[in-house]
Amino acid sequence: AGLSPTSSIHVYTQREVHGTVGSHVTLSCSFWSSEWISEDISITWHFQAEGSRDSISIFHYAKGQPYIDDVGSFKERMEWVGNPRRKDGSIVIHNLDYTDNGTFTCDVKNPP
Repeated sequence: AGLSPTSSIHVYTQREVHGTVGSHVTLSCSFWSSEWISEDISITWHFQAEGSRDSISIFHYAKGQPYIDDVGSFKERMEWVGNPRRKDGSIVIHNLDYTDNGTFTCDVKNPP
């Protein structure tokens, strides 16, 4: 049995996003694959606070449903605005606070 080649997904995000306290910001995540986007596509957003070593999962999209993770300070303030069929995994964070400073990462998996 030979190994089937894996085809990569290219994920694009903005390098820096700025917002004012109390306003909202869209964290855009678009992706591209030469393969058909499968029904099992999953999208995960992670957040690593400035000065922290730990990254937490704050949002997950799987099996056609968005799930806002029940941890951290984002759960009441996050909105899913993406559409995987349009190769979009974007989220909006409302009511920005100083503590939202940090690194947000968008991870897309398109099995198999």
